[in-house]
Amino acid sequence: MKDQKKVLGEERRELLLQLLKETGEPITGGELASRTNVSRQVIVGDITLLKARGEPIIATSQGYMYLTQSAMSTSVERTVASSHTPERTEEELNLLVDHGVTVKDVRIEHPVYGDLIASVMVSTRKEVRQFIEKIETTNASYLSELTEGIHLHTLSAASEQKLDEAIKALKNANFIVE
Repeated sequence: MKDQKKVLGEERRELLLQLLKETGEPITGGELASRTNVSRQVIVGDITLLKARGEPIIATSQGYMYLTQSAMSTSVERTVASSHTPERTEEELNLLVDHGVTVKDVRIEHPVYGDLIASVMVSTRKEVRQFIEKIETTNASYLSELTEGIHLHTLSAASEQKLDEAIKALKNANFIVE
């Protein structure tokens, strides 16, 4: 790789956009860095610039994704309030994805910073497992640990019925805060 020429500036950002749009799957910063022969930190800066220009790029635990209009418009969304210990996070996420729901983010209300939002973007048990493993291997904390377990999730599904069924299952498992 070291023999490859670096892709510079605007040309690199256009290439990043092309890769993200064509793939439709998350791509890690490391993979994007490797493809353009720059550091991961350069990629982080490029993604920030692209987001500032209004490009619908999100960072997930699996990598960066470009949100297409069709993906954004074919689903319904709802926000739910949930509360649980960190040990129940995987159970909560699996329950949701098993009902055909995508967990888009987690949000807490911090007393100093206000709303803190982090992208989750999990739709399958495999993605849930990857998310949990990333938390564990990095020794990162869950945002909900700052609020004694209380947090919000933005949920997305193909229909209101799927959201209703998922939320009912959350209630039955004592996750929902009412």
